[in-house]
Amino acid sequence: MEEKKLDFNSIIGFILIFGLLMWILYQQQPTEAELAEKAKKEQVKKIPAKINTQIAAGTATSATTEVDSTGMAALKSTLGGFAYSATLPSANENATILENNLVVLTISNKGGYIVSAKLKNFEKTKKGSGQLVELIKDNSASLNIKLQTLDNKKLDTKNLFFEPLLSKVGKDNVLTLRLKSGTDSYLEYKYTLPENDYLIGFEVMSKGLNTVLNSAQPASLEWDLKTFRNEKSIASENRYTEMYFGNDDGKTDYLSATSDDTDTPNLVDFVAFKQHFFTSILVTDEPFATSKLESFNLVEDDLKDTIFTKQFKATLPLAFKNGELNHKMHWFYGPSDYTILKKYDKNLEDTIALGWGIFGWINKYLFTPTFGFISGFMSIGLTIIFFTILVKLLMSPVTYKSFLSQAKMKVLRPDIAELGEKFKKDPMKKQQETMKLYNKAGVNPMAGCIPALIQMPIFYALFQFFPAEIGLRHQNFLWAEDLSSYDAIFYLPFHIPGYGSHVSLFPILASIAIFFYMKMTTGDQQMQAPQQEGMPDMAKIMKIMIYVSPIMMLFFFNNYASGLSLYNLISNLITIGIMLVIKNYIVDNDKIHAQIQENKTKEPKKQGKFALKMQQLMEQAEEQKKLKK
Repeated sequence: MEEKKLDFNSIIGFILIFGLLMWILYQQQPTEAELAEKAKKEQVKKIPAKINTQIAAGTATSATTEVDSTGMAALKSTLGGFAYSATLPSANENATILENNLVVLTISNKGGYIVSAKLKNFEKTKKGSGQLVELIKDNSASLNIKLQTLDNKKLDTKNLFFEPLLSKVGKDNVLTLRLKSGTDSYLEYKYTLPENDYLIGFEVMSKGLNTVLNSAQPASLEWDLKTFRNEKSIASENRYTEMYFGNDDGKTDYLSATSDDTDTPNLVDFVAFKQHFFTSILVTDEPFATSKLESFNLVEDDLKDTIFTKQFKATLPLAFKNGELNHKMHWFYGPSDYTILKKYDKNLEDTIALGWGIFGWINKYLFTPTFGFISGFMSIGLTIIFFTILVKLLMSPVTYKSFLSQAKMKVLRPDIAELGEKFKKDPMKKQQETMKLYNKAGVNPMAGCIPALIQMPIFYALFQFFPAEIGLRHQNFLWAEDLSSYDAIFYLPFHIPGYGSHVSLFPILASIAIFFYMKMTTGDQQMQAPQQEGMPDMAKIMKIMIYVSPIMMLFFFNNYASGLSLYNLISNLITIGIMLVIKNYIVDNDKIHAQIQENKTKEPKKQGKFALKMQQLMEQAEEQKKLKK
C-alpha cells in the first residue's frame, strides 16, 4: 500500500478556512450599544415574580422589591395617561394575600383582581387530605373593566398594573389598589375582608379621570370563571353547576345547566357562578341596568376525568356619575349553605336548588332547619336515620288512612265481583252499580289515592333536599365514604348505560326494601275492581310494576347521593313496619266487614259533588247508548 504524504495545498486550504471562520465570528460580536441594551433587559428579568404580602387575622406584613432606574427605563410605557408598567413599585407580577378565618384570597397587582380563592374549612378530596377547595386558581378567573379615553383609546384594566396599599379598619383587612393616571388621578379597587365572613366588600371608584376618560358611555365590567371540579362524581357536580342571577324585584332566575345558554336580563342585583356545593357571587348595591350572561358546558364526556365543568361569563355596565365611577359591590366565595347565604338578606339562598313551589317551601322552612337542628347532636348518618323516622311518624296518619281504605275495599271484593258477573255485557251499568255499592257501604274508592298524592310533595322535596345539602359532603357512614356521592362497594371493568361502572350498595338495599313494600301493598290493590271490557288489565300491570319499580330505582339512584338512598332504605323499612303493625294490631277486618254490612241497611249517605257528577255523566252516557240502539 502506498504511504500517505503531507499535502502542502491541503495545509494552505485549512489555514484559509480557519481565517474565514475567525473573521465571521469577529463580525458577529455585539457593539457597545447592543451590550448596554442587553444589560438593561437582564436587569428587568431580575425583578422577582411575586411579593408575598399577607394580612393574617390581626397582623399585616409586607415585602417590597426595588427596581433600579435602568429597569424602570426599560419597562416604562404610558397608555392613555395610565401607568402601564414599571412607573409604579407594583409594576410586576406581584400579588397581595388577604386572609381571615374562612378564606385565603390572592389579588394580583396586574389587573387588580382575585387570582386565587381558597376555602380554609373545606377540603377538595376526602376528609383529612389537607388539600383545600380552590374556587379560583391558575388564572381560572379574571375581572376586567373596559374603559375608553377621550382620544378613543381602548383600555383593559386586566392588562394594567395597580399599586397596592394595605390597611386595617377595626377588625377588617382592607386592600386598596390604585391605577394612577397622574399625581392626583386614579382608578381604585378596594377590597374589605371582615374577620369572620365570606362576604367581601368591593368598591370601584375613580378620581380626576373625567378629563381622561370618555364618560358618555358606561364602562363595561367583564367577569369570567372556569369552575374547577371538586367532587367525586363529574356527572352529579356538573348537573348542579349553573349560573343564577337575581332581579331587583326579588326574583331569581338561572341559565341552563345541561347546555350552553345566554340571557340578557335587566336590573340585575347579583350574579352567581354556582358549583355543586360552592359558589362565587358578585352582589351590587345598585342593580346593573343591563347585562349579558353566558354559560358554556365544558364536560364533553362525563365518563372521562376532567378539570373544569363549566365556563361562566358576565358582562355588566358601570355607569359614570359626574364623569367618575363610584360603585359599591360585594364578592362571595364560599359554600352553598342555605343558612349562611340566607343571613345576607339578598336572596342569595335561592341559588341552592331546593325545588320550586311547594317543594321548595317544604325544604326551606321545614326540612332544612329540622335537619340542621338534629345534626347538631349526632353524626350525619344517624341524623338521616333519625330525620327519616321523624318524617315517617309525621306521615303515619296518612299511611293508616291509606291502609284502612285498602282493607275496606278488600271486604267489598266479593260484592264487586258479583256485580261484574251480573253486568258482564254492560260495563256502563256495572260501573253505575259499583258506585252505588260504594256509596251505600260508606266506602270512598278514592280514599286510597289521596294519601299517596299527599305524600308526593314530601317525596319530591326530599329528592331535591339531599343532593343540595352541603352537610352530607365528605361525611361517612358505614361503608359510604361520602354521603353526598355514590357509595361504591366495587368498580366494574366496563360501563353499563344508565347504571354506571360501579356498584352502590345503599340503592341495592333500598330496591329490595321497596320490592317487599310493593309486594305487601300491591297484592291488595290488584283486586280493587275486576277486569272491565275495553280497559287494561290493572292486575297484570301492577304485577309487572312490583318488579320493574325496584329495578328502575336501582338504576336511577346508583349515581346519586348515598344519603338519599339511605333515606329511601330506612323510609321503606319503617313503612313496612308501620303497615305490619296496622294490619296485625290496629285494623280489624271482621269489624270493618260488620260495619260495612250495617251501612248497607241504612240510607245511603249523600253523595259528594264529584261522585254525583260522575254518576250523572255515566247515566247520560247510558241514555245516549240506548237512543243509538
